[in-house]
Amino acid sequence: MDVTFKKKIEDLHKEVALKSADLEDNLEDFSVEIEPCIVMDKFITISSRCVRCNLCAQECPVDAIAESDSIKPAKILNNCVKCEICAQSCPVRCIRVVESRAHVNDQVEYELKDLKIPHRVIRCENIEVNPDKCISCGTCKKFCPTQAITVEDDQTALINQDLCVGCGACANVCEADAISLERFLGPVKETRRLDIDQKACVECQMCEESCPTGAIKLDDDEKIVLDKDKCILCDICSTKCPVSALKLERLSHES
Repeated sequence: MDVTFKKKIEDLHKEVALKSADLEDNLEDFSVEIEPCIVMDKFITISSRCVRCNLCAQECPVDAIAESDSIKPAKILNNCVKCEICAQSCPVRCIRVVESRAHVNDQVEYELKDLKIPHRVIRCENIEVNPDKCISCGTCKKFCPTQAITVEDDQTALINQDLCVGCGACANVCEADAISLERFLGPVKETRRLDIDQKACVECQMCEESCPTGAIKLDDDEKIVLDKDKCILCDICSTKCPVSALKLERLSHES
């Protein structure tokens, strides 16, 4: 769902002044000047519908997601590089990628847009419950997103493999370690492209120093070299480049 809201420019001035002024400054004498501009950003959130499968944490290439358990959902950490792999991997679409845009002029207008992120293929190959370990607690049933699990009193949990999507939530929350799962997880889908402008590059090496996976470097000829097998198409190098020699563009057919 897309959302737009506005605030007065005077309110933004006050907020900036409060954050910028020292404690001993008199705010009445402290003024700020904000020029018209457009500020864009993106953030990723995990909703309360998280089924505790931990696929997002397992697939995150930079360990930027705190794993879930039966009590708390998974959580995006501050070192997230916004590669969107978690959103592609979530079997129940509870991870949202939101693009924000702020138009600053006579007033401030904020736009929030949900990005449509494609799903990787996730399929259950085989799932089994060990009757010697199962304690019939029902925790697996509670978190199953497709209601594929039934648990009767003092009976081993039963899993309907026709309904199981292979998310692994049941295996993750099972305290008795009674559930084993084999699943197929398809490749990450390419939704963006990194364009490199060799002529604009000033050889500052900011991209190489900032890349979280070591996918980009300057070679002996001072040319930018990208290892596509390592690149996760995150937001780091393109936002760090001081001369816009690297531009991350979303493919139109996936946006």
